[in-house]
Amino acid sequence: MINRIIFILFLFILFMPFLDKNISNGIYNSDESRIIDSIASVSQSVVGISVINQSESTELSWKVKDGIFAPYTNKDSIIKSLGSGLIYSNNGYVITNSHVIQNSEEIYVTLAGGEKYLASIVGFDELTDIALLKVDGHNLPVSDLGNSKNIIVGQWVVALGNPLGLFDLSYEPTATIGIISGVNIDFGVKNKKNAYQNMIQTDASINEGNSGGPLINLEGQVIGINTFIMTGSDSNQGSIGIGFSIPINRVKDIVHDLILYGEVKRNYSMGLTLKPMNVTVQKYLNVPFNNGAVIVDIEKKSTGMNAGLKIGDIVIKVDGISVNSIEDVNEINRQNFRKAGDEIQLEIWRQGEIKLLNLKLKAYI
Repeated sequence: MINRIIFILFLFILFMPFLDKNISNGIYNSDESRIIDSIASVSQSVVGISVINQSESTELSWKVKDGIFAPYTNKDSIIKSLGSGLIYSNNGYVITNSHVIQNSEEIYVTLAGGEKYLASIVGFDELTDIALLKVDGHNLPVSDLGNSKNIIVGQWVVALGNPLGLFDLSYEPTATIGIISGVNIDFGVKNKKNAYQNMIQTDASINEGNSGGPLINLEGQVIGINTFIMTGSDSNQGSIGIGFSIPINRVKDIVHDLILYGEVKRNYSMGLTLKPMNVTVQKYLNVPFNNGAVIVDIEKKSTGMNAGLKIGDIVIKVDGISVNSIEDVNEINRQNFRKAGDEIQLEIWRQGEIKLLNLKLKAYI
């Protein structure tokens, strides 16, 4: 019996290095397999996008110029921009960034495998930089859209897309891997057009042409749409490992509206005329502060009147943020992605009392 135990121990010691190696390889292969599987599950729904002038040719070519291998087109076709997209539904809806397709005359969508479609614009929302295209396709591959509320700093992610037009060489998306570097990154509103709020930061390499492509987790779920990068300087246009993606939960909300209405209804009325506080008004109303915006007119039957607001009320805050003008109110609404039908909360001063009132944003008819 003792000899048998000694023999078993001898065999265990003899083969332990091989067992350890196999175990290590198993762990490595497990992580590698998750990456490979997640890319495979999403890549078929990633597309390349070319925005082109009216032309006879839509073929993209490549050449080496000044030591740089770069895309070009012949004299009969001019590519304005290259981008990426994600097939949203099997009947041909495609998500991308609005800045990818702006000022377009023709948009071509290339599927994995090389099939090419002329796309139409269903709608776009400049504020969130999301656009929805439509191609005449059927039974197209789609991917699982995840929940961007569940992401955490440090988790592995993969960016898929069409950097520098490489999609047109292989007819499949390029994949780069990294981690979530940051969440809830706020850039505010740029040029009163784009509100980049609660952005996902990643060090996965993102370059020109990746815009509109998916950021995915290792479960093969899309958690964001890659949108822009920081380059460090005007002379350096490549990735330095600081890229940003729009959370997929916001994208789903925007796409829902674009399918239903062809737009996101951002034009609304509050029925109020506001003027910044001044010394005269402060003394006349006996106001103990010099900030805020005074309501000087309210439209009849407006949502402002329905909310119980009165001429002479002083709006101090909107959704908890201090305001001094109608421009401040509009800026807060843009930052919060407000649209017609939403309610905002006003904190007002009226005859020595602070009141909280909810006001509904009414759509322009």
